[in-house]
Amino acid sequence: MRYILETYILRQWTVQDVERSDLFYKSHMAPGFTAFPYPKSLFLKFIKENNGYMPLTLQALPEGTCINPRVPVFQITATDEYTPLATFLETLLTMVWYPTAVATLSRRAKQTITNGFEVSVDGGGSSPFLNSRLHDFGFRGCTCVEQSVLGGTAHLLNFEGSDTMSAAYYAQFALNDGRPVASSIPATEHSVMTAWPTEREAILNMIDHFGSGIFATVMDSYDYQRALDEVVPSVAAEKVAKGGFWVLRPDSGDPVDAVLAGLIAADKTFGSDINTKGYKVTKGVGVIQGDGIDHTVIKAILKAVLTAGFSAQNVAFGMGGGLLQKVNRDTLSFATKLCHIVSDDGIARDVFKKPKTDTGKLSFPGILAVKRVDGVPTVFPANEVSAEENLLKVIYDKGPVKGLRWESFDELRERVEREWAALPPTADVISESLKSKQQEMAAALK
Repeated sequence: MRYILETYILRQWTVQDVERSDLFYKSHMAPGFTAFPYPKSLFLKFIKENNGYMPLTLQALPEGTCINPRVPVFQITATDEYTPLATFLETLLTMVWYPTAVATLSRRAKQTITNGFEVSVDGGGSSPFLNSRLHDFGFRGCTCVEQSVLGGTAHLLNFEGSDTMSAAYYAQFALNDGRPVASSIPATEHSVMTAWPTEREAILNMIDHFGSGIFATVMDSYDYQRALDEVVPSVAAEKVAKGGFWVLRPDSGDPVDAVLAGLIAADKTFGSDINTKGYKVTKGVGVIQGDGIDHTVIKAILKAVLTAGFSAQNVAFGMGGGLLQKVNRDTLSFATKLCHIVSDDGIARDVFKKPKTDTGKLSFPGILAVKRVDGVPTVFPANEVSAEENLLKVIYDKGPVKGLRWESFDELRERVEREWAALPPTADVISESLKSKQQEMAAALK
């Protein structure tokens, strides 16, 4: 929401903008590229009377708020003659579906990984290793840099590992006062490995340059199993002498089988310790699976890893398209609908959508508010909630809101952790009074 507000809404329109828009709309009507109607006079009026700012009010939940489905995340209010302008913001604001979906997907994955940590890792979910277990590999699969920033930053609410440098940079300098938000490690990809005469030479080069820290090498350029059986043991002495941590990366084949093969090879060559929970922790070597990863595959890999007696600590995941691209607006059924209108004769009425063919698209009637009930954000008619209780805060009011403070990214992360832990997986988030209003209005429509 902050990105959308600062990039597209907190701007001052000019007469030149309207003139350009006028040229566009004069040729937008089908057929024949004729004039398409739009409220040109309203734009010129607020440019003159409101210093170029759209005369609308926008309320939104605080960034990073954890909610159950069906809780409104924003509300647009336009009054009097400026009412038609609300439509011009609907599309832009609805785009908040994307970072919301990515953040939720990332968080669900974290919950699954946390469950594996609770069973098999010393310290459980409090282990310092947890926040690096899901790495963002999605940058090059994005449609544009802007998408990578929005989706990659959403992921960083939950984890600190990212190769999407656009998001890491934006989060650090635009949202966190220059304090680091994300990290990565030196890692090879196939062009690096195949540029060397042999895989062994490529790996030895990595050990020579980065072997005292954490580094990764992709292992399937030619024959993954052969690399595990022959190449890994052949460089073991050099790796141990450097004392760092080596991450093996399979990148093809069945993800479950590939991870298990890597752990077995690491255990065979370098050995392992048994932690306090009775699981093997391989010595100085782990595996990251970055091919074909989604939430279901993460579950399957962790189940197999624990069944084989290895700790979840040994495994990390890299998620690319599955994290930043395999989501859409329908993933969380995200939509913006009209809920209240005042007609030209001054008569106010609540409105809602209730398609008989799809009851899941039922919307809420009336001006809305969100307040916590037993800690759970719940939807109410606005007249039942005080301004102090209402989680929908004004972030734009016919222009910038004086004194509005955005939380730092560090603060957002801390709040996400608290709120997610307190939020039940499912909850009834619609107040009884709002349910009654829906029922009464539905009955009147029959």
